[in-house]
Amino acid sequence: MIWNHGKMILEALLLASPEPLTIKRIAEVIGLDEKDAALLMADLQKDYEAPHRGLAIRELAGGYVLTTRPEAAEYVERLLQPRSRGLSHAALETLAIIAYRQPITKAEIESVRGVKVDSALETLLERRLIADQGRKDAPGRPILYGTTPEFLRYFGLKELSDLPPVEIDTSEAGLIVPTGAAAEEGERDVQASLFAEEGQPAPEEAAGEGGEPPQQEEG
Repeated sequence: MIWNHGKMILEALLLASPEPLTIKRIAEVIGLDEKDAALLMADLQKDYEAPHRGLAIRELAGGYVLTTRPEAAEYVERLLQPRSRGLSHAALETLAIIAYRQPITKAEIESVRGVKVDSALETLLERRLIADQGRKDAPGRPILYGTTPEFLRYFGLKELSDLPPVEIDTSEAGLIVPTGAAAEEGERDVQASLFAEEGQPAPEEAAGEGGEPPQQEEG
């Protein structure tokens, strides 16, 4: 196969694929061994690094995707107005707890948040950001929840280890505190998506004294 022809095919596959393309899958489709497929990807990535390009190739969720460049974000947002429905504060906070404590049960999430999370869990499941990860070996065999590859794509993460470090303080319901190590620019970007910023509503009312189960269901 002529090398430039291979890059053309790879570019088309990246555009057409609904999910991140792995090197293994690229090799299967194009008919190359994985070593040559990886070299082809690296070469195409260099082409997209040129400053005049509006697109870039990023490694996400174990594969590669074709994305718009950050420099063009303002204009892409204008094009896509009104923006698609985002996640509520309650859903984001619930998702953050799951991301850092997974696998975790509904009761354990509610213990941290201090409110019921039925609605938030339903939203996150519908958006495929979390999934059933099996059952906990405990009375009642409660469902364990964990994040999905779609979660990585949604927040632009290569893997879970790219999450910014935080502390989840169980002394106060709903308190999720970024650590000092999360001050790096790239981590702040992820944190801005995962955690409430200034001006957003405060977490819902905490559970009552005496360790009573949460009573209020969030919206």
